[in-house]
Formats: sequence, C-alpha cells, structure tokens
Amino acid sequence: MKPPPRWADRLLERFCAPHLLEEIQGDLHERFERRRVLFGERAARRQYGWEVLGFLRPFALKRKRNATSTTYLISHMMIQNYFKIAFRNLRKHKAFSFINIAGVALGLACFLMLALYVKDELSYDRHHAHADRIYRLSRTFLSKDGTVSLRLGHAAPPFGPLIKQDFPEVEEVVRMLETGALIRYGDHLFNENELFVAEQNLFKVFSFKVLSGNPDKALENPFSIMFSRPMAEKYFGKENPLGKVVRLDDQLDYTVTGVFEPLPAQSHFHPSFLISFTTLNDDRVYGAEGLRSNWGNNSFSTFLLLPEKYDAQKMVKAFPDFQNRHIDPKASTYSVLDLMKLTDIHLHSHLDSEIEANGDIQYVYLFSAIALFILIIACINYMNLATAKSATRAKEVGMRKVIGAVRLQLINQFLSESVLLVGVSVVLAVGIVVLCLPALNNFTQKQLSFAALLDPTFLAILVFITLFTGLVAGSYPAFFMTSFQPISVLKGRMASVLKNGMLRQTLVVAQFAIAVVLIISTVVVYTQMRYIQNYKLGYSKDQVVLLYASDDSTIHFESIKERLKANSNIREVGRSSRVPSGRLLDSWEAYVMKGDSMAPTDINIKSLSVDEDFIPTYQIEMAAGRNFSRDYATDKTAGFILNETAVRLLGWKNPADAVGNRFGYGAVRGQIIGVTKDYHFESLHQKVAPIVMFHQPGRMSRVSVQVSGGDLQQALSHIESVWQSQFPGRPFSYEFLDQRFGQLYAREQTQQMLFGIFAGIAIFISCLGLLGLSMFMAEVRTKEIGVRKVLGASVGSIVVMLSSDFLKLVLVAIAIASPIAWYGMRSWLQDFAYHTDISWWVYVLAGTLAVGIALLTVSFQSIKAALMNPVKSLRSE
Repeated sequence: MKPPPRWADRLLERFCAPHLLEEIQGDLHERFERRRVLFGERAARRQYGWEVLGFLRPFALKRKRNATSTTYLISHMMIQNYFKIAFRNLRKHKAFSFINIAGVALGLACFLMLALYVKDELSYDRHHAHADRIYRLSRTFLSKDGTVSLRLGHAAPPFGPLIKQDFPEVEEVVRMLETGALIRYGDHLFNENELFVAEQNLFKVFSFKVLSGNPDKALENPFSIMFSRPMAEKYFGKENPLGKVVRLDDQLDYTVTGVFEPLPAQSHFHPSFLISFTTLNDDRVYGAEGLRSNWGNNSFSTFLLLPEKYDAQKMVKAFPDFQNRHIDPKASTYSVLDLMKLTDIHLHSHLDSEIEANGDIQYVYLFSAIALFILIIACINYMNLATAKSATRAKEVGMRKVIGAVRLQLINQFLSESVLLVGVSVVLAVGIVVLCLPALNNFTQKQLSFAALLDPTFLAILVFITLFTGLVAGSYPAFFMTSFQPISVLKGRMASVLKNGMLRQTLVVAQFAIAVVLIISTVVVYTQMRYIQNYKLGYSKDQVVLLYASDDSTIHFESIKERLKANSNIREVGRSSRVPSGRLLDSWEAYVMKGDSMAPTDINIKSLSVDEDFIPTYQIEMAAGRNFSRDYATDKTAGFILNETAVRLLGWKNPADAVGNRFGYGAVRGQIIGVTKDYHFESLHQKVAPIVMFHQPGRMSRVSVQVSGGDLQQALSHIESVWQSQFPGRPFSYEFLDQRFGQLYAREQTQQMLFGIFAGIAIFISCLGLLGLSMFMAEVRTKEIGVRKVLGASVGSIVVMLSSDFLKLVLVAIAIASPIAWYGMRSWLQDFAYHTDISWWVYVLAGTLAVGIALLTVSFQSIKAALMNPVKSLRSE
C-alpha cells in the first residue's frame, strides 16, 4: 500500500501555516484512505494532489522569504473582489448608475474642453526658444494734464537702434513694420495683408523654421522677400521659389530669398511674408532719414532680447532720461516707454494698437472658474446620490461588520466603487470631447486638438482628476457609513439619519447656486448685447459698403463717385482716413484763440480726415453750423468740424458758440464751420472721443458707399464694375460696416453663448441629481406614503410634500446666488462705457427658471410615488 503523493505533502508543508498543517494534513490523509478503498489507488492519489492545491488559500500562506509577493497576491485578490462587488452594484442599480455616470461624464467633458481652451490661451508665444527673455517696447502718450491719451503697442523707428546704443546689455533689438500690398507673380495677383518688414536679426530673436534659404542672409539685402510655405504654394505651386521675382503694388520688384514655416496658431503675430528692413532705406519706400528721425510715426513693433535673469524694470526706470536725451528735454512729460514680456502680450496687453487682437486673462479666469464649477456640480451630484443610495445598503454594511469585516475594508470597498464609476465616466468624457472638439474649434476659432490630451502633463492631470474626484466624491459616504455601529445599522437608525442629511441639503444648495449664477450671467450678457445692438450710435451703419482705395491724391475720385451714384441703389459715397468701428489713433495739438493769438490747449482731440460726402453718407446730424461744401474753396484748406464732446471740452457751452471761431490743429489754421452731434465712432467700450474733422489730401484711403434698400446684389455688381474699370487687374474686395461693428463684440457674443451653454449643462447636471435624490426620497418614504394614502391623503398633497423640501433648497440657492451674480456682472459691465442696468426682472426670470426646472424634475418622481398602490407600499418593508 502506497502512501499519499510525497510531492503533495511537501508542497503542503512548505506553504501551509504551521498552526493549520496538522489538522489539514490529517483530514486529507483520511479522505485519501477512503477514496483508495472506494475508487482505487490511482484515483485517490490524483484527487489528493488536487485537494492539496485547492487548500493553498491566501490566508494559509506562510513563506517568509517571499512576503512581498504574498502581500501583493492578497492585495490583488482583495482589490479584484472590491471591483467585482462594485460592478454588481452598478448593474443592480441601473438608474442610479446611469445618473451618476452621465452627470460625472458630462461634467468632466466640459472640464476637459475648457481646460484645452485655457491651456491653448496660456501657451501663446511660448514656442520661441528665448520666449522668457523677449520683451516688447510700448509707448504711451500723455495729455498736458497727465492723463493717458493714447497707448500703443508700437513705437517710432529711431527707438530700436538708440536703445541698442545706450543699453549695451541688450543682446538684440529687432524692428518690424506690418503692412499690406498687391503682390503679382505671372498670372497670380492677390491683395495680401500679413506682410512684415523685418530686420535681418529676426531669426536670432524669434524661433522660425526656415525651410529654404539662409536665415542669416535672407533678409540682408534690400528688396528681398521671404514667403511662408502656404503662400509659396499659392504663388509658385511646385516650383522652387528661390530666386523668383515678384512685384508689389505694380511698382517695385522683390527677389524671393527664402521660405519659412508659418508660426503656430498660439502666436500673437502671423506673418505670411517677410521683407528685408533695409528696403525701407529707399526713398521710394520710406527713406533712411525717416528711420533715423521720425518720432511721430509709431507704427513699428520693437522687440528686445535681454540677458537671462535681467530685471527689465531697471531699463524702464532709465527710459525717461533716455527720451529727454534723444527727443527733447521734456519728452518724458508726454511720452512714456514701457516693456512687456512676450509671453504676457496675448492675455495682458489691451493697448490701442496691437498687431493682432489679443485674448484676455479675465476670460481665462472666467472659463477656469466655469470648468471648476461644472466639475464641482458633478462631484456634488455623485456625493449626494452615493450618500443617499448608501442608506439602502445599511444592512449590508451591518452584516459585513457582524461577520468580521473591519472598517478599513468597508472604506476601501466604497472608494473602489467610486473610483470605478469615475473611471467609466472619464472614458465617456474623453469620447464626448472627441465628438465635440470640431464644434468647439468652429465656435472659438481655434485649432484645439485631441493630441493635447495625450500630453504627459495633461494625462497626469487627467489621472489626478480621476483619482481625486473618485476619492473625494466617495469619501463622505464611505467614512460616514462605516462609522455606525452594527446594532444601529441593523435597527434602521442609519436610514433616518441619511434621510435628514444636512450635508446633502447643503450640497444641493451649492450646486443650484452655481447654476443660478450662470443663468443670471447669461441673461445679463444677453441684455447687454441687445443694448449694444439697439443703441443709437449717432450714424447709420446699415447697408454701408466699405472699400479700400489708394491714398494717391492724383486719383480723380469725383468721377468715380459720379459713376457709382449713377445707379439708383447707391445713395451716397464718402471718403475718410478711417471708418466707424475702427480706433481713432491720429492726433495733433489743438489751438484756440486766447486774446489776440492762437494758444495750444490741454485737450487731446482725435483727428479724422473726411470729404464733403462723409457726413451725409453716414447721416450724422449737425448740432450747429454746416457740413463741408464744394461751394467754399476754403473748406478744404481751413475748415474744421468738431463734435459736441470736443466743443464742450474746449470750453464752449453751446455748439453754436463754437461756430465761426478760429481754430488750429497741427500745422493747419482755420475756422470752425460746424459742430456735429456726438456719434460713437469707436466701440461702446470707449466713451465718445473728442473729434475734429478736416480735409487732408492723400490720407482718405477708405471709401464708404451707402446703399439704399433696393437690390443689394445689383448694387454690389455695379460697385465692382466701376471699381475694376478704375483699377483694372486688381482684386475687388469689400466689407459691410455692420459686420465690422459685430466683430467689435465678437468676444462678448462668444461669452454669451458659452454662458448659455454651460448654464444649461449646469442645470441639466443639477437636475440629474435632483431626479436621483427624489427617487431615493420616494424609496425611503415608501411606507410613509402608503400610510398617508390609507388615511385619506390625496395625490396632490403627497406630491407637494415630496417636492416642497427640494423647492425650499432651490429658493435658498437663489437667495445666495443673486448677490454673487450681481457683483460679478456689475464688474463685467464696467468694461463698457455704455451699458444697461441689471434690472429686477433678471433675478425673477432666473429664479423662475430654476424653480420651474427643479419642480418639473422632482414632480415627475413625486407623482409616480404618489400613484403607487398603498398595499405595495406597506408591503415594501
């Protein structure tokens, strides 16, 4: 008779805990003997081996030399068990699981999309190798009373070389001049706007990827031009562009010396062409003398490359003496120079002149706050529902504690369920982001990509959010539930505590307060945009077609006007140096009579060069005097028209008092012939500026065509035919004034849409939470509802009873949210010089919407519970 398999006994002795070995091995030997007699020795030995392997449970393992692997195996099995139970609970409570997952997924998706937007805004100009050492020179002009009259992101051309001369610590100074031109190559002819005249050392300061040509020599010689890759493909196709000759404005020839890759979207300037700065030395272009001594042409972007860890403010403090030394001894009293870090320009620079429209750090803060609000609402939803639903698992917790489960195991169980739910939500959130990203890009005019989510930093943030949200959202129910004694749980005391949870009520108030703030903000932004659209600007902006013409005074515009007005759909045609919706950046010193002589004033008056038809084209009303007239030859040489603001600031109480008085502006001396009523030339973000209008030959390059209410397309066709006959071979382009006016408030319109979208999402997520809570309350009060119905309570009274508790919380949220929203939107409205007031009906509307939506959500489940058969209700427990 053979004994049991020796290998099996050795295996058992090696792995089994000593205090269990004798009992287990004895039982196995007895079972072996019985099986040998009944089934034979071979079957008994085989079964003995399987039973030994089956007894190798984690609790019986004893290998001290492999303690780490043993602990790992135990932990792995426990975690596997946690998630197995978690999946079972998700399947068991499908409605609650769906509400939780949908709410968290939607909240995370919003957070991720807004995080992508914020990340994009914060990354501007950081792709340059020396981004942290590049500074832009800006110039601010002061009035005689010390107030700011003009803030420019550009400077005069002499500043660059002189700064390099007087401040030897500056490594590089590069100047750029943005311009536009008509570019011709063979049959290709296009109007281009993104031409930058740049100095040769441009590539030592900024990081451009030069695809062809020598970056050290490409901008060395005059009349050299570099093309961006898309522009090179546009003009030359597959030809090699190097050495090709193009003509600008049908006047001067330029040789192509290189091709560069366009700067990324996250750049505050985007040149399509680069022209050598030495070209400006030619008198036909600008002239060397102008570059050395013209302090009035502040059109040049000037950038400085400073040493590492250099204090830029040290240089700024030396700028007053620098200006007094080179311009005039009093230059620092009216001109202030400053430096701004390159990476701060996009979000922090809002000057009167910028290369491109910038963003705003306030919007980054705003969208970051909205992202956090949405995420907080989603977390609150989960905490509320998890806490509420945990009451139905009270007996499970009690039984687990009775049979020996320790509190830590229960906490781990609930936290693992929470992390699992959030993990599923994250996967769905990423899917939502992928689907919605194209629409977000179209809406924000950005180029956000899903690849940004794969950035290691972003992935780390995503993992952190998953764990943080899961652990924080699940922490309260986990720690709260497991703190009860088993006897309290099994006696049902825990359910009554959860039913009256103060924390849950606080969280409901918090999430609805956030939602109400967003609703009020949306309504205020909408009313302000309506206010702007309906505000009387003082001129007609509808159906005004804007054209750009050469400012060459030799062109006979009178004949062009006559031909344009020959069409019955053309009402008026006027010319000006600038058009409404643009900024008034031109100004000179104004003079008025004091005693017997002309004396300069302290008033900074903006200039506008116009012809006789500008005022009639825009239907600007006269407050006193008359418009310019062709019947008076002196109107073109010595006539001035001011607006009411300018007249008032100059000291005349009534517009009529100013008419006929002597007036001087810059080098021109003449007489005020008329005063217009105030009109909003710039956006409503600025107050009405004091304006003087007079005739300046060669400066009126903008043509405004007022079209009547007839056939617009026919009028445009007529304008195009006249224009092309006058400027043959040149592309015809136009724009509508009302579209330009709308672009002034594109940022606010985007904000209005975002407020509306995210307010809707916040309300939707909050309603998901209310729906889940109402389901829970109906469930825990099932017996109470049955008793009330048996005693004669009506369906309506039960619905009111179940709904009233939630509506009280929503009303508290409205009371908290209203002053917060008032303060925030009041601050936002201060950015407009002209704005609407926040009326009482805004709060009523927001409150009504919140209450109505909450009531609709809660009453659905309340009615369902009230209609339940009382017999089933009483049997439920």
